[in-house]
Amino acid sequence: MALVISGSGAKFYGMSKTPQAQRGGARTKMPQPGQVEMQFLALDEMIEAEHRVRLVWEYALACDLTELYARIRAVEGAPGRDPVDPRLLFALWLFATLEGVTSGRRLAQLTERDLPYRWLCGGVSVNYHLLDDFRAENGALLERLLIDSVATLLHQDLIALDTLAQDGMRVRAHAGSSSFRREKSLAAAQAEATEHVERLRREREDDPSGDERRARAARQRAAEERQQRIAQAQAELQELQAQRARRVGEPTSAPRASTTDPEARRMKMSDGGFRPAFNVQFASDAETRVIVAVEVTNQGTDSGLMQPMHEQVQQDYDVTPKAYLVDGGFAKLSDVTALEQAGTAVHAPLPCEQKHLAAGKDPYAPKSGDTAEMAAFRTRMGTPAAKERYRWRCSVAEFPNADCRNRGLTQFRIRGLAKAMSQTLWHVLAFNFLRFVRLGYLTKVMNA
Repeated sequence: MALVISGSGAKFYGMSKTPQAQRGGARTKMPQPGQVEMQFLALDEMIEAEHRVRLVWEYALACDLTELYARIRAVEGAPGRDPVDPRLLFALWLFATLEGVTSGRRLAQLTERDLPYRWLCGGVSVNYHLLDDFRAENGALLERLLIDSVATLLHQDLIALDTLAQDGMRVRAHAGSSSFRREKSLAAAQAEATEHVERLRREREDDPSGDERRARAARQRAAEERQQRIAQAQAELQELQAQRARRVGEPTSAPRASTTDPEARRMKMSDGGFRPAFNVQFASDAETRVIVAVEVTNQGTDSGLMQPMHEQVQQDYDVTPKAYLVDGGFAKLSDVTALEQAGTAVHAPLPCEQKHLAAGKDPYAPKSGDTAEMAAFRTRMGTPAAKERYRWRCSVAEFPNADCRNRGLTQFRIRGLAKAMSQTLWHVLAFNFLRFVRLGYLTKVMNA
């Protein structure tokens, strides 16, 4: 059978019988797309009472979004077009993240096609520009909602934060690998971008009232943004060069920075390849598996990231965890010392522990250069009780990582650390939302 498309339409050749002939005398119900039907149903009647989208809307109604409304200039008694309610945008992104939707264009399409999204919108039209901007520009609000929800559970003695587990995962950045340039290439690109901006500016001044005024202005804005990104890439490159200079030994290659996402770094991924990425850090409560703190960095390793996260938890919740579970990459001397001095017992595998045991050496004995806190940490990790507690780490720390990846946190769709943090926080709020529902805490969080 072959399909031939001509000016009169598409025709199939090679069919032995028409659909009517194939049916013979059989009676069947054939679809009638031209049939006119009249239905009187509200959107609310088409969504079952137990659908998850209703819980999302109730949660959105309970969230304090005062700061978003404060930005709206259209007020009672004054002129101006009514904007889309920010609570709707919040609910749309929360529900979309739960459903694994990470694209603003895709979400905009769903609001016109899929019933749960149409129910949320209730006849309000949204476009992908508005959705993308809302997702990327409200990181501070999302972080506050995260802290407030955990603090509410802490106040009601539903979460203790006695034992926390921290883990990191590398998430692919929006930048392409080919966008990374060395110092000489960046200088050439900057000179080219500057010349391009000047040329567009002269063209606009020569014909300020031409028909292509808007198009020229848009091209000039795009060129200026590229010029700014290249300048930022040069600044990031200087920082990378300074970091390389502080390292012992000669660097294997000259550092490079991206012209499209200057804050991204090439990192070794789980498959062994190197790609532009950011390092996403979660700290989770061991009892409830709720994420309590989050950070996004462009540091390729986890070394040195334990102490800042621990301090963030102390500052946000005025609580010092009794135990902290991390993998071996976090067990830096200064970090372990700081946490132990603060009253938190670190649980992590010791470097080369199995190798030393196989060689008949004692990996739990104090080493030369250890602080008293580091020595105590080594001794503790030789006890069965510490090893048993450390076994919690995998189920506590890697569970939220896997769940967020399954819901689309595999590559950032926006550029820069701040915006990457915003996209990550949407996944964190979605993950915690499901945990609250599972534990029966959602009503307590909403009624606080």
